[in-house]
Amino acid sequence: GPGLKVISTLSVGFDHLALDEIKKRGIRVGYTPDVLTDATAELSVALLLSVCRRLPEAAEQVKSGGWTTWKPLWMCGYGLSDSTVGIIGLGRIGQAVARRLKPFGVRKFLYTGSGPKPESAAEFGAEFVPLTRLAEESDFVVVTCALTPATQGMCNKDFFSRMKKTSVFVNTSRGAVVNQEDLYDALASGQIAAAGLDVTTPEPLPTDHPLLSLKNCVVLPHIGSATYATRSTMAVLAANNLLAGLRGEPMPHELKL
Repeated sequence: GPGLKVISTLSVGFDHLALDEIKKRGIRVGYTPDVLTDATAELSVALLLSVCRRLPEAAEQVKSGGWTTWKPLWMCGYGLSDSTVGIIGLGRIGQAVARRLKPFGVRKFLYTGSGPKPESAAEFGAEFVPLTRLAEESDFVVVTCALTPATQGMCNKDFFSRMKKTSVFVNTSRGAVVNQEDLYDALASGQIAAAGLDVTTPEPLPTDHPLLSLKNCVVLPHIGSATYATRSTMAVLAANNLLAGLRGEPMPHELKL
């Protein structure tokens, strides 16, 4: 409405806000970065491991009676040791993911984004590469970028066609960074090995969505920041942002428009 002065969102993403209109009307926006970084990075790693070691599929086999005599290659997946990990968006969460994956014995980190971040990349010896090269060389691709006009639909047919047949794709950023039809085709045809998504378009994803029919795709209900402690901290920060905005004071975390 016309009286709107302050918006406080309980998230680090702000792609759901009409920023042009907000800026034009001089509305201030508070958001909650930093406090959800660790929880989202943890979830990203958990999802990556679940997908590459086929945990949901394996657990289902136990329940359905598929677990019989020992077979050498049954339920085999892909490990992180000696692998190349590509991170799309080496921001707060991307760095936190790399920090957690490094001790698994990852051989090399690649990253892409709007520009190189030598200070951030130094900790992991990460190399800044074009998106095409990241797709071609990574055994694991983790998407942790913001949704912007530049990143919308970035992971598409061309991207997946460049990936290795043994590679695993994980998205914990925003669903619209991925062209889901192209991802479905890549997974169904064996163009890539597997995918894990914590974010989709739309959310919630309809239960009859084609991606949900695939064994090699794990979809979670956008739970990246869902730890009790993190959600509690986010709520307090969102409230403090709102109160500061209403008082005309600097917000603890204000989006610079």
